[in-house]
Amino acid sequence: MAAVSGLVRRPLQQVSGMLRRRFHRTTPAALQMTVRDAINQGMDEELERDEKVFLLGEEVAQYDGAYKVSRGLWKKYGDKRIIDTPISEMGFAGIAVGAAMAGLRPICEFMTFNFSMQAIDQVINSAAKTYYMSGGLQCVPIVFRGPNGASAGVAAQHSQCFAAWYGHCPGLKVVSPWNSEDAKGLIKSAIRDNNPVVVLENELMYGVPFEFPTEAQSKDFLIPIGKAKVERQGTHITVVSHSRPVGHCLEAATVLSKEGIECEVINMRTIRPMDIDTIEASVMKTNHLITVEGGWPQFGVGAEICARIMEGPAFNFLDAPAVRVTGADVPMPYAKILEDNSVPQVKDIIFAIKKTLNI
Repeated sequence: MAAVSGLVRRPLQQVSGMLRRRFHRTTPAALQMTVRDAINQGMDEELERDEKVFLLGEEVAQYDGAYKVSRGLWKKYGDKRIIDTPISEMGFAGIAVGAAMAGLRPICEFMTFNFSMQAIDQVINSAAKTYYMSGGLQCVPIVFRGPNGASAGVAAQHSQCFAAWYGHCPGLKVVSPWNSEDAKGLIKSAIRDNNPVVVLENELMYGVPFEFPTEAQSKDFLIPIGKAKVERQGTHITVVSHSRPVGHCLEAATVLSKEGIECEVINMRTIRPMDIDTIEASVMKTNHLITVEGGWPQFGVGAEICARIMEGPAFNFLDAPAVRVTGADVPMPYAKILEDNSVPQVKDIIFAIKKTLNI
């Protein structure tokens, strides 16, 4: 009662000042944004910034995109900038490459990268090689984007990861975002780049919300192509991944930290050019390496990382052989139980880490 009567006797301004101070101590809620909306926002900002940018693909306009990634863009920019195409990847990818050679900046959406196999001649022979074959006179500023890797229940012909396929080819840049910050920063950098860039998204990540930092909300926000990010600091083992499996790696690291094992998790962000310096620096600190990817094991992203480490200065710092965690070396099964056992799970990552550390 004494405290209440004291407040009553105080001038109203002092009381309101106390309440204001207490209110401002509350931490503001972080903005959440899905990966889908982050890509949409990045494309919207670049379409607004540069009239040479346009989007084409199947159902990208009036239907707002097969996965609603281009929602609202057709209504805002019209038929000239947001273009629905026939179901003919070879045709519209060729149109996009020709437009890029003529000075425009097309964003070519594949409904899934499995369908990019229909247009792979345009992507590799026309887009990737032209700058070299023209002696640097003809650049091809084009973005090929769409969902990549395993989804859910779509079987063998719709579940391949193309990171190693396109990462193999000189002349291309290849990025693979995990969260909303990655998605916006990398799509904007890809659109502004004067080289062909393949943006490998993941269908299962489109609807996942992430905290969206203040700097990522700026129209000038870019993530440099070719630079990885350490998502979690650690001292015992380096875990390198890209796209959706980054989340699995962080989950595994959280579980293992309760057992006293501290994992350093690296989100590659870019497949080509690969940021091997960040990986080497981490391996020199932890002395152990695990790679995690959803693609097949032979000639995969993890295989390339292991080879680079073996050939570089970090090899002498390893206390155990590097280990790859990959998708199964089979076409993707349709049955859910088989599908779950064909892509890396958190338990698989934990098992590989403990095996490498001999625990």
